Amino acid sequence: MKLQFAALLASTLFVHADESPVITVSKSDKLPIAISAFSGPEQQSAEKTLRNDLVLSGYFNIVSAEKAQFIAGGIASSDSLEGKVTDHGGKTALAKNFQGAGKSKVHRFADEIVETLTGNRGIASTRIAFVTNRSGQKEIYTAEADGGNVVQLTHDRAISVGPRLSSDGRRLLYTGYQSGYADVYAIDIASGSRERIMKYPGTNTGATFSPDGGRIAVTLSKDGNPELYITNGEGGSPRRLTHTSGVESSPAWSPDGAELIYSYDEHGSPQLYRIAAGGGEPHAISTGHTYNTEPNWSPDGKKLAFNVREGGSFQVAIHELSGGRTRIVGEGQDPVWGADSRHLIFATGGALILLDAQTGQRTTLVSGLGKISEPTWSR
Repeated sequence: MKLQFAALLASTLFVHADESPVITVSKSDKLPIAISAFSGPEQQSAEKTLRNDLVLSGYFNIVSAEKAQFIAGGIASSDSLEGKVTDHGGKTALAKNFQGAGKSKVHRFADEIVETLTGNRGIASTRIAFVTNRSGQKEIYTAEADGGNVVQLTHDRAISVGPRLSSDGRRLLYTGYQSGYADVYAIDIASGSRERIMKYPGTNTGATFSPDGGRIAVTLSKDGNPELYITNGEGGSPRRLTHTSGVESSPAWSPDGAELIYSYDEHGSPQLYRIAAGGGEPHAISTGHTYNTEPNWSPDGKKLAFNVREGGSFQVAIHELSGGRTRIVGEGQDPVWGADSRHLIFATGGALILLDAQTGQRTTLVSGLGKISEPTWSR
């Protein structure tokens, strides 16, 4: 795999594209980088956060400055970070200022390093949300992608399930039972304001934003049978996609917003189907398994993560859409892809697990909060 270290944005780099070296790295290799040039009042916390972010990315080995190909550092204060990366010869590879409180500025610096040195998307500055019964009811919590800064988002004192973050992480959809019925609510993450956007007769569930946030795919039973619908970004003007006697659930958008993959259980054993977002004939996806639920489409468009059930337990599977190969990567539920199409988060054993699908490395992100389920991840 060739990883090109090049000027992605002229405003963030102080070297010219024709001066940028090309680094060839095999699939199993990691770039050696040192984190040893920080100063400022938040030096120690910035170093610790950046180290963890780069390790979790899967692309770097943290080494001493003498062994490093790159050295990362900067000046870290309470509300800003002057981040800088140099190569082993002292040439500046990346220099940029980041504003923000807490770890957010360091997370953005980490993502800039990943993208600049490898050409891949970073995941450090993304956010996650999940359901837990810690309070005695199922409520929704948010956290940073490394599992830090866990915050309770809903305080409904009723069942709140099915959270789905928008791609930019600014809004969240979920199904709440505050009214006694399954309605869809939208929350603005920054302000915490909430609005009930779908209260059609029957069940309103599985709502998920399209990649651009302009549409919502959802399962509604307002016309009798639970079917897939597309609404506008505010939950209005529902357009029916499917017409079956079974139950369609868990719609997942393609990265370009042109298609959906969902689970359908007409014959008692749910299978995955693919349908154009504009409507048309659905097509079954052959995964090699008889029970398939909770599909999630990778941002690069190449893979699906989903659940299969074997021997009474749920397993996380990855299906290659082009070649048709399916592999099991571990026990767990509700897998979701990160922005890099390399990492998955899923729930298992009362914890949220981060899985590097390329290396198999597992990291526990969140635990000790009761039964955790239904993670969702911004991109």
